[in-house]
Amino acid sequence: MKLKNEIKETPLWQLYDKGVNYNRTVLLYETTNKCFRFFNGDQWNGLKSGGIEPVSYPIIEPIVNYKVGTVNQNEWAIHFSSDNFDDLEKRNIFKQACELLNKRVARVWEKDSMDYKLRKASTDSAVIGEGIIYVDYDEESDNPINEILNNTDICYGNENSSDIQSQPYIIVKMRRPVEQVRRLAQAKGVSEDELLLIQGDQQVFEEAGDSARQEVNNMCTVVTKMYKENGTVHFERATRYVTIQKDTDTGLTLYPLAHMIWKEVKGYARGVGEVKYLIPNQIEINKTLMRRVLIVKLCAYPKNVVLADKVQNPQDADKVGVTLRVNGSTIDDVRKAFTSTTPANMSSDANLLQEEMISKTRELKNASEMATGNVNPEDASGKAILAVQQASNLPLNEHILALKTFVEDLGRIYLDMWTVYAEQGLNIVQTKKVAEQETESVVNVAMEVLKQLKATVKVDITPKSPYDKLAVEQSLENLLKSKYITFEEYVNALDDDSVMPKQKLLDIIKAQKEKEAQIQQMKLQANQMIDNANKVVGIADEMNQVQTTMM
Repeated sequence: MKLKNEIKETPLWQLYDKGVNYNRTVLLYETTNKCFRFFNGDQWNGLKSGGIEPVSYPIIEPIVNYKVGTVNQNEWAIHFSSDNFDDLEKRNIFKQACELLNKRVARVWEKDSMDYKLRKASTDSAVIGEGIIYVDYDEESDNPINEILNNTDICYGNENSSDIQSQPYIIVKMRRPVEQVRRLAQAKGVSEDELLLIQGDQQVFEEAGDSARQEVNNMCTVVTKMYKENGTVHFERATRYVTIQKDTDTGLTLYPLAHMIWKEVKGYARGVGEVKYLIPNQIEINKTLMRRVLIVKLCAYPKNVVLADKVQNPQDADKVGVTLRVNGSTIDDVRKAFTSTTPANMSSDANLLQEEMISKTRELKNASEMATGNVNPEDASGKAILAVQQASNLPLNEHILALKTFVEDLGRIYLDMWTVYAEQGLNIVQTKKVAEQETESVVNVAMEVLKQLKATVKVDITPKSPYDKLAVEQSLENLLKSKYITFEEYVNALDDDSVMPKQKLLDIIKAQKEKEAQIQQMKLQANQMIDNANKVVGIADEMNQVQTTMM
């Protein structure tokens, strides 16, 4: 075993420490925690207020939630296309391969709860400026695995560029239990002596969130470096004193990392969010509110005043229904011994200032009452409300485009991983409908096809806000009223998640058809009975006619 003076930090840790020092210089860790405190409502952190309860009017969280909700109001889906492939003979093959990949990526998206992770990453982006997703790969299922990282977990080789794929290197930091790291190192061939150097540490200052600095298990920091060489991504992994995995060529052409920048900052890789520059306004609003509360407590209520030497039980002056015993012989003696102060009037300027700060801050951040759709739906149509919201959402188009680019980057990373790691090709379940019966079969997309496929990653967007649905349903209702479509066509045109209960309406139509079929069957049976009766009557008439002729 190495002596203590022989133990040296790994080169990778020294490089990571360089990035940490830069982040400390730009106050990344302090600013991140401060922004999340204010977003989560912890706006009086560190305040020593004595017995006074701190109060607040939170304006940051509603603004962030509104903008994140608006940006994520659409459903996202990755769509692979071979439209840019020039070879027409192979284009049909690649078209079929893209259709299968679209089914595969849709299942990955649903299985990995990507709608939730996308919302969480975009919330991080709105709060601190950058939302990050790291993509790992599960070789057993041949599926990418998405993990959300904090901005404090990343060190860029070029902190002045927001382009991930142009970075000279990227370092990812993770906190892991010591035993887990030792098992990983042992699997990679690390010696027993070096395994003992993997010890728990207290490198928690760089963690995002105050609670993250309190750990239950014995943890240590593991850093992973990714860099590109000869067009492919290499990586190595180490702790502070032990190299777990040496330089390895992954074969990937893209860094398995994507980030969403909320607002670009020239010369800075991480951007800026909504919260940082709202904090001074929030602090002043809270201070104004606290001053108003204190004035109300001190001056807005009458107070009892007693002369202690005249009143026998002054401790009961604040109690209800208690008789005060006064030393004196007349009523005037009582009035001199006990009285109440008159409540003072408070200026309305403080209230006006506070309300103005709240309303102006929301307006300047494009999150006013009108912008957030605070309109009575009974007083306006769905299209009118949608028009107002769309007009107010124009400033958010930049963030919507950033999220769309974020999803496109993830799609390219997925395809890059499948191209490299799916050595036996991708097995994808294909569903076909023959004679109104669905059959499933497993189709293999060969690795050679994946490598040759020059796919264009597209992102499809489906409007899914409540007022989008309301506008669509009102349009269908107008067509129904104008008799351009039937009721059954109206019901079939509704979305599955529409406000109108589509399935119940389909059940009603089905019941009506069954009832009509029963009535039609009864009519047919009645007609058949009438025909049979008429035949019997006809036969009887013929027999009577024959008998008459014979007679």
